Amino acid sequence: MSSKWSHGEANTSGNNQDFDDAEKGLYDSSSQTLAASPSPAHVSKKSAIHIETLQLPMSPKVHEGITPSANVPVLSLSWPEGEKSPKAEAPKISVARRRWIIFVLWFNTYRKFFTFVTLLNLAGIIMASLGRFKYAENHLGALVLGNLLTAILMRNELFLRFLYIIAIYGLRSWAPLCIKLAVTSVLQHVGGIHSGCALSGAAWLVFKIVDIIRHRSIQHKAVIAAGVITNTLIIISVLSAYPWVRNYHHNAFERHHRFIGWLGLGATWIFVILGNTYDMTHGVWRSNAHSLLSAQELWFAVFMTVFILIPWVTLRKVSVEVEIPSPKVAVLKFDRGIQQGLLARISRTSIMEYHAFGIISEGRKSTHHYLICGVQGDFTRSLVADPPKFMWTRELKFAGVGHASAMFKRGIRICTGTGIGAALSTCIQSPNWFLIWIGSDQEKTFGPTITGLIHKHIEPERMILWDSKKRGGRPDTVQLLKDTWASFGAEVIFITSNMQGNDEMMQGCRAAGLHAFGTLWDF
Repeated sequence: MSSKWSHGEANTSGNNQDFDDAEKGLYDSSSQTLAASPSPAHVSKKSAIHIETLQLPMSPKVHEGITPSANVPVLSLSWPEGEKSPKAEAPKISVARRRWIIFVLWFNTYRKFFTFVTLLNLAGIIMASLGRFKYAENHLGALVLGNLLTAILMRNELFLRFLYIIAIYGLRSWAPLCIKLAVTSVLQHVGGIHSGCALSGAAWLVFKIVDIIRHRSIQHKAVIAAGVITNTLIIISVLSAYPWVRNYHHNAFERHHRFIGWLGLGATWIFVILGNTYDMTHGVWRSNAHSLLSAQELWFAVFMTVFILIPWVTLRKVSVEVEIPSPKVAVLKFDRGIQQGLLARISRTSIMEYHAFGIISEGRKSTHHYLICGVQGDFTRSLVADPPKFMWTRELKFAGVGHASAMFKRGIRICTGTGIGAALSTCIQSPNWFLIWIGSDQEKTFGPTITGLIHKHIEPERMILWDSKKRGGRPDTVQLLKDTWASFGAEVIFITSNMQGNDEMMQGCRAAGLHAFGTLWDF
């Protein structure tokens, strides 16, 4: 299986692509790119070796992410006195090669899933319209709800945790690296199935309503009305999840996708019940329940309802302690230890404005876990201006791609700014992961709690903390990853960064042949 699975990662542009206050200045194009500086454990006492690094030129924004694995070599910024440092030549990448890299990163597994699902369903709709799809003649509703149920499953916390458990415990001891990379790519990009099935379900529903209206002479008006209402609600819910709406008008997306979606589910129940109890042949309502209970549509609706309810059943109002080390960051402390690679959704209210953050924890047996919230929008700004004492959260946490790190023998976790929130637990809970954190005045910005956890659990030879303020700029991240990859013996890299940093590292790692998975903005 080709390793290219690991390089096509899906990201959707959004507010998270921008720089939060804790990351401003990290990717200033006017700042000087510096050579990788070593951790003290890697510096040779006998001689100082100077290696100049060159940065891969930035290409147009590719909203995808890959994460490479790397470790730090024996490097030093100094060169023997009296000698001129040699000039390293930039790696030559042809225009065709660069364009191919950009295309591969754009047409990632997410888009492959989306394309496959939508084209498969489109073919089914065309065949059904031509009378060559016998199943669709009697089970249009099942095709609608089957797609919608699959879309719901791909976003269900419990189902995804189950998939990760199967992958981690089923593959890590025996599977070759290419299989692990492929499975990780699939797990990270199931959102493509979610989007494809949701859009396809809406398309099948339109086809079904058109079919009902065509036969309106023998169909009851109540069934037609229920179908039209259901169709309208489902289409609004699907369109509200369009990336531009979701990322730039988050509250509008949440209101329409969630609440209109719930209304759509209620209308679906009415449509299913009415449609399966009305006998079009005789023009009467069936009084027995057998026709309803034997309908596939009913059981699809049942499972849709169950999987929508499961995360909300675990909703709790919990106490929280808020530490504000700087005006740029709020560190939230909750009870309970959490395993690595999970994310939490939190809100000040029970059903609105949920935001996802990476969880920092020392392990399941720990008494606490932490969330790092960088000031960016109204929600995070309010955490600093008006720290809450209680917050709403779902006790069932959802898995991010970092959760798959347990499949790999050794890896690198590179992050910038507040991305440390998603990256740190992996390096704390596993001695086989190397941490690279690039930030501006990290100790002052993020406070003693976070820096204390780092120094308590991660050995100096297993981390690089790059302070861009003290060092006068950011490092050449791609070269840093190459060097760390070679010296640490990594298999994979996970990246958590803003869009500009993510794109730069993704393209560089792809060009260097490093297996990497990057930041997603599709939650």
